[in-house]
Amino acid sequence: MINTYQTSLATPPVPPRHSRSHSVLIPAPLPSQGHRKSLIWFLVGVVLLHLFLSVGGFIYLYYYGKQEKLPSAEGKTAFLSSEKKDTSYKTLARMVVDQRSHTAQKSKLGYLQWAINHSILKNINYYHNSWLTILESGDYYVYSRVTFSKGDSERPLASTIKLRKNKAREEKDVMKAYCNLDGGNGSPSVPRLCTVTQGDVITLEKGNQLSVWVQDLSLVDYEEGATTFGMYKL
Repeated sequence: MINTYQTSLATPPVPPRHSRSHSVLIPAPLPSQGHRKSLIWFLVGVVLLHLFLSVGGFIYLYYYGKQEKLPSAEGKTAFLSSEKKDTSYKTLARMVVDQRSHTAQKSKLGYLQWAINHSILKNINYYHNSWLTILESGDYYVYSRVTFSKGDSERPLASTIKLRKNKAREEKDVMKAYCNLDGGNGSPSVPRLCTVTQGDVITLEKGNQLSVWVQDLSLVDYEEGATTFGMYKL
């Protein structure tokens, strides 16, 4: 008997073979010890540079932020630092009148006396409680305020600032002003007052002395703040 049975299943194909081998990943070599140290020093340098720039910028802004802007003579701008501003007017005097001035000796009659213990003196000296002595040469703004509570029937009420080169030299008038007490028809219970106020810039030398003179000390009002005298160096 002839076997006529045949299978239709074919033999499975053989998978193709690669002609080249698979590539293998090779890890990159680690940086050397010297390279790592260089990188660390570079980063440290960058951080320090940034720190120095920050501190320097802060100091710059702090210093120039405290300066004051002032106009110059040419119309531009000039800067006056706060340090210079703090030292301005350290040479000054503000004198409070002594209420006992009207009882002064006859030889000193007319020169106002100052209460030294209640006055302000910085780098300016005094002589016999009437004269202020200059210790630094320069330009000074000098001012005075004298209030009169009584009039003079013969002379106008006047306040004079006198200057002498030193205590042995002859004095001269450098500032003078007047006021007038108008009688009016007011109540006799209301005091009649007038005030002489003056101020000017005077160039003074070391050793110069200044004083305030009136024709009659008994005419002056000695209440606090009514009569005063002072100066400060420009």
